[in-house]
Amino acid sequence: MKKAMLSIISLIMFVVLAGCSSSAGSKEKDTLTIAWLPNESGADLGETREAISEVLEKATGKKIEHKTTTDYLVAIEAIANGNADLAFLGAQGYIEANNKNKKVQPLVVPSGESGTLDDAVYYSWLAVLKDNADSYKDGGSFSIDKIAGQKFSFVSNSSTSGFKVPSTGIVDYFSKKDEFKDLTAEDLLEGGKDKFFSEVLYGGSHQGSAVNLLTGKADVAAFCDTCVNNYVELADGEENRPGAIYKVRADAAEPFNTVTGKEFTLISVAPVLNSPFVVNTETVSEDIQKKLLETLTSDEVAKNEKIFVPEDSEVKGLFKRKSGNERLVQAEDDWFNPIRELSK
Repeated sequence: MKKAMLSIISLIMFVVLAGCSSSAGSKEKDTLTIAWLPNESGADLGETREAISEVLEKATGKKIEHKTTTDYLVAIEAIANGNADLAFLGAQGYIEANNKNKKVQPLVVPSGESGTLDDAVYYSWLAVLKDNADSYKDGGSFSIDKIAGQKFSFVSNSSTSGFKVPSTGIVDYFSKKDEFKDLTAEDLLEGGKDKFFSEVLYGGSHQGSAVNLLTGKADVAAFCDTCVNNYVELADGEENRPGAIYKVRADAAEPFNTVTGKEFTLISVAPVLNSPFVVNTETVSEDIQKKLLETLTSDEVAKNEKIFVPEDSEVKGLFKRKSGNERLVQAEDDWFNPIRELSK
């Protein structure tokens, strides 16, 4: 009798547990969270974030929540540990998140003017105040020789164009000189006596790094074109070329509203792989991943003027449309290998 009762109880527990397991396994969350780096977390890009919400909610049937941040590491950790399902990161940020969790994979990146990955790049700048620009010339050309010993501003050591690319360029250039032959990227992380830089600041965002320069806290600053193009305009020269002069717009939003009219000059420019939207494939089902990919690469998104903003528009958008062919295109993990190579 005891054996019979135990068998019945065991059977009931099995059915109940199996039912719970089946129910839990089949239940899918109804919200997707997107983490944004500080550069894209400002109020000025609120319309773009909401436009992205609208198209993704329509496509997936999920509610979209935005996790804005003031620190690169917060966004990277959020996507890596599953507190965010999607994130818009720089290439270096993606690599760091992928190193922490291989389930984090690229979904799409904005194309170049061709509408493909062939020219899907933006630019990392080293800039100085316009009034000081001539002191960074060697003959008639701009040179980075004079940045040694200066007060320098990076964005974050997790930033691709605000640290990884410029620091690699600086080390490659100066390590060919006898006095700096042992220079490494780690030597650039902080300043002080007997350091490469007299002082090193971190803006926390590309906008913050630029403002460090424009307020005189830094002599030289690293930041990228796409992160500040809503706040500045070309005043002289050819865009994204050494010698180009940019001026802060009169109507610039925070944090540039206190430095309107200020001008800076580019002394060095380097191309950088475009930033990806990435997905945590552990928290997002394959079916939803497919819907996200189809939607983000669609004509509907490419033609949405709150996401891909016409060059002459007053809207402060995430991406600029210059040729009319720009769109989001699928990208695989190995596309980012050139950035990985910078760490080797």
